[in-house]
Amino acid sequence: MNLKYYQKEYECMPLDELKKLQGKRLAENFRHVYENVEYYRKRCQEAGVTPDDIKGLEDLDKIPFTCKDDLRQTYPYGLFAVPMSKVVRIHASSGTTGKQIVVGYTKEDLDIWDDCTARQLVAIGADENDIVQGAYGYGLFTGGFGLHGGATKLGCEVIPISSGNTQRQITFMQDLKSTVLCCTPSYAAYLGETLKDMGLTPADIHLKAGIFGAEPWTEEMRRDIEKSLGIKAYDIYGLTEVMGPGVAYECTEQKGMHVNEDHFIIETIDPETGKRLPDGEKGELVFTAITKKAFPLMRFRTKDIGVLNRAPCGCGRTFVRMSKPMGRTDDMLIIRGVNVFPSQIEGVLLQNGYPPNYEIHVGRENNTDTFEILVEMVPEKFSDVVSEISRQEKALESALLSVLQIKAKVKLVAPKSIARSEGKAKRVIDTRKLHD
Repeated sequence: MNLKYYQKEYECMPLDELKKLQGKRLAENFRHVYENVEYYRKRCQEAGVTPDDIKGLEDLDKIPFTCKDDLRQTYPYGLFAVPMSKVVRIHASSGTTGKQIVVGYTKEDLDIWDDCTARQLVAIGADENDIVQGAYGYGLFTGGFGLHGGATKLGCEVIPISSGNTQRQITFMQDLKSTVLCCTPSYAAYLGETLKDMGLTPADIHLKAGIFGAEPWTEEMRRDIEKSLGIKAYDIYGLTEVMGPGVAYECTEQKGMHVNEDHFIIETIDPETGKRLPDGEKGELVFTAITKKAFPLMRFRTKDIGVLNRAPCGCGRTFVRMSKPMGRTDDMLIIRGVNVFPSQIEGVLLQNGYPPNYEIHVGRENNTDTFEILVEMVPEKFSDVVSEISRQEKALESALLSVLQIKAKVKLVAPKSIARSEGKAKRVIDTRKLHD
C-alpha cells in the first residue's frame, strides 16, 4: 500500500475551514481549562477574561500566556484539567533545572498523539510494510513512546530498542531489516560513525529513512547523517509540555515542518513584548492545545525561535509550516554582548569538514568573557604536527568569526575524545554563573 496522507480530510483541509475548526475547538478547550484548572482560572480572572470572551481565533490574544514557571509552581498536578482517574499515562521532561515538568494524557489524548506521529510516517513514505527501529529513550521522556504509538497505529512492525547499546542497534538493523530509524540526530550521527568503525557501509543495512528530533540540528548535519546511513533524514518537532514528538512534522518536500493545526494553534511572538508577529518574521513559538484534555496548555511559550510559512507546499498539505528552531531564547549565549547559538557553530564545523562533536566552554576572567570551542579532528585530517594543528585551528577560528561576529578560541582534539551522547547531547559548559 502506498499512502500519501494518513488523515487527508484534516491534512489537506481548505484554510477557511481549518480556521473555523480551530476557532470552535479553541473556544471549547478554553472553557474546559477555565472550568477545571483553578490556577489558570485565577490568571484569567486577573486578566479579565472569561470563556464567554473566547468565541474564535480572533480572540486568541485575550488569553494569558503559560510559561515553564507556571508548570513548576503547580507541580505535579496543578494544571491537570481532568480527574486523575481519567489520566492513563504520565510523562515528564528531563528537568535539567529544578523539578521535572510532569504531564498527563487521557486515552483520547494518546489516540490523538498516535495520529500526529502516524501522519509523519505516512508523509515520509512509510506504511504497514515498514519496520521502525525506536532508538529514542523509552520511559518518562516522550521520544520513545511518541513515535512508537504512531507506528503501531499505522501497522508497522516496531522494534522498541530504546537508546544505547550501539553495536546491537546496528546488528538489529542488519538482522531484523529495519527500514525507518527514530532517534536524536546526535545519536543518528554516532550510529553512522559506529557503522563505519564496524567496517560496514550503508549497503549492509536496510534503512531508507530516519525521523530525528528532540535537539537542535543543522542542514549540514542532516546531509552528514544521510550520507553515513544511506537514508533520507526527516525532522520532527514536539515538546513534552505540549504533546511530545509529532506537534509538527516534515514531509518529503523537506521545506519546513507542518504543524498539526487541527490540534494545535501556533503563533510567533516578539519574545520581549509578547506581541504577535506576522508569518515570515522570526520570533518565539507559542502553542495552544485545542483538543488535548488532560494537560491542555493555553498559549505556551516554548522559548524556541522560528519562522512560520503559509505558502502552498508541494505535498498538498495545507497546514502551516514552521522552520527548524533557530535556537532558543534560553539556549542563546550572550558572549561579550553578542548573541551566539550553538547551531551556528555546528553549521560552520560541518561546512568545514568537521564532525558535529564539539564542546563550547564559556567562562570569565578579569571581568571579560572567555570563549573556547573544543572540536574533534576527523581521522583523515588528524595530525600530530603542532604547526599543522595550529594552522587548522586558525582557519576554523576565521570561519567562525565571519558567522558569529565574535572571536572564539578553537582547540582541536583527537578523534572520538569528546564523550558521545545516546540521548540529548550536552554541548555548552558555561561557568560564568559560578563567578557572578
